[in-house]
Amino acid sequence: MAHPCLSCGACCASFRVAFHWSESDQFPAGATPSQLTETLDPHRLVMRGTQASAPHCIALNGTVGQRTTCEIYAQRPSPCHELKPAWESGLASPQCDRARFIHGLAPLTLDSWIGVSPDVARENRIEPSAMIVVCNVVQAEVCADQSL
Repeated sequence: MAHPCLSCGACCASFRVAFHWSESDQFPAGATPSQLTETLDPHRLVMRGTQASAPHCIALNGTVGQRTTCEIYAQRPSPCHELKPAWESGLASPQCDRARFIHGLAPLTLDSWIGVSPDVARENRIEPSAMIVVCNVVQAEVCADQSL
């Protein structure tokens, strides 16, 4: 089963992505490609396209709600790292729910994660460190490993 984010992308097309300028690749510890950013204020940059009235990050490819990828996944800024999909690690995510609502998508549930394995996460460039294996509670399965 594919990671739910790969058929979503709603967060990348719902919010302004603002972050400190030091995250830009123009600085030694930075990684986010500067050509994909613009200045928000003296201390912050934003991903291009995310300040619009209908935000859509320049790094998002595909169609929201169908199939999407991030062109800079490994270099994405901190707000993108910090926004977690709902229930991926067993916790709700109001931002994820709100983004999905904006695009007419149903919220993710615990069942959204049934069958998503760490291998699928790695193949799709999703960080598995926070993932848990969600058990099918209807069948009363028990997860042995919740820290992947």
